[in-house]
Amino acid sequence: MGISINRRDFIKVSSSVAAAVALPSISGPARAQSPGELRVLVYGGAAGEAVIKAYVKPFEHETGVKVTPVTDQIALAQIELMVKNNSVSVDVGGLTQGEAYAAASKGYLQDIDYSIYKKDDLNGIASFAKEPFGVGTAIYAYVMTYNTKTFPAGKPRPTNWAEFWDTNKFPGVRSLVSGQYGSEGPWEEALLADGVPPDAIYPMDLDRVFASLDKIKPHIRKWWGTGSEIQQIMRDGAADLVNTYDGRATLLIDQGAPLEINRNQSKLTWDFWVIPKGSPNVGNAQKFIEFVSRADRQAVWARLMPYGPTNVNAFKALPDEMGRKLASHPDNLKNSITINMKWYGEVGSDGLSNTERLVQRWNEWILL
Repeated sequence: MGISINRRDFIKVSSSVAAAVALPSISGPARAQSPGELRVLVYGGAAGEAVIKAYVKPFEHETGVKVTPVTDQIALAQIELMVKNNSVSVDVGGLTQGEAYAAASKGYLQDIDYSIYKKDDLNGIASFAKEPFGVGTAIYAYVMTYNTKTFPAGKPRPTNWAEFWDTNKFPGVRSLVSGQYGSEGPWEEALLADGVPPDAIYPMDLDRVFASLDKIKPHIRKWWGTGSEIQQIMRDGAADLVNTYDGRATLLIDQGAPLEINRNQSKLTWDFWVIPKGSPNVGNAQKFIEFVSRADRQAVWARLMPYGPTNVNAFKALPDEMGRKLASHPDNLKNSITINMKWYGEVGSDGLSNTERLVQRWNEWILL
């Protein structure tokens, strides 16, 4: 199984209203759609192809509803512009957690009609991926990965982030994700390394975060910013210990790279399927999200893309060896933490969100 996109492709973020006109394919008036049509933003690249194959074509076959897949990603600014102008021309799209929570808080999203879901599928969807405003698309993770030439089987290996930080016991070149984007960074890992229990990470103590990062900073060869960057580092053997996206590491392992993933204390994240309020085809949009949330359809998706199903019942239809490579496998979920994007979006008395505050702290800290 391969993957040709990185996280920033998969969850492209826009923060300005100017970006709302960046996708001409979705900026037309809502009246251009016929009542029986459905316009779905399906992401780009390999992810878009997989959505079309696993979801769009089978949905059309089952329902007779014509779906126009748009191989791009919607952003909060675009939804805001469409809803405010009463010109919604997209029925379904994927939003990052942060943007989905923000859009819902502003009243831009249609509530999901969970009454049309089969009981088994509704119960199978992970609770954290099931919100009033949206249903999780797929689950992936930041994981610890080590080079098996440096840390061979049968020899001591780091098993948690405290041991990743322990450069005396586990010497080797390290690489961590950059904090330049604020909402993604080595924050949770730093707190876990400093002994904070997983259930006490939020709200984050930023002073403690950066005090922990001070300890590992001299041992980081590269703070990576994109999936392609860390994939190249792992492919070249330029680091012995890294944190990376599980899909990137899985791809290289399947290609024979001397790597192994440690999923203990991995960090889970996901997008949401959402319906902009004012969708001209809200009924069919509800049916589409219900369809893509079914266990059997998500099993097909997981065979095409190395991302975990949000409906854990999908694992019943996957070979065990394949399922255990995915972030949302029940055994992997037990040892993982979920990113709390609500906390990242919270705004303090200074008018800054926690994401913005982290960006500021990072930019100051990295230059020291």
